[in-house]
Amino acid sequence: METDLIIAALDHIHQKANQALENKDVSDFVNHFDDTLNYKDASGITISKKQLTSDLQRAFRNIKSYQTSHYRIKSSLENDTFTEKIARKSVLIKSNLLLFTKKQTIQTEEINHWKYSSGEWKITAVEIVLEEKY
Repeated sequence: METDLIIAALDHIHQKANQALENKDVSDFVNHFDDTLNYKDASGITISKKQLTSDLQRAFRNIKSYQTSHYRIKSSLENDTFTEKIARKSVLIKSNLLLFTKKQTIQTEEINHWKYSSGEWKITAVEIVLEEKY
């Protein structure tokens, strides 16, 4: 498959995934990941798709709004794996027990590994290589 076509397909998937995050729709978001997903967070801990789903469900309970955007830094295709490094910025409005809210910005750089199977692209591995929260 030609790289430009792959990038166009992945851009569409990223748009859908970003929309799922903004809608706090965990099941739609994790649908873009393969069942064999290895997700390595910035602290080096690797979790499964099941654990990621659980973690997101818990986190979204306290989030009033979520905005996110990203851009691709670089990408490559080797054998049947498409690898991309992206920069992401997310802005969350969190509620606490009282009536107050807190704004948090999270900036990450992440490496995504994609495979094409059964007619669709799925992420098989994610590595968060940089994470800043403020």
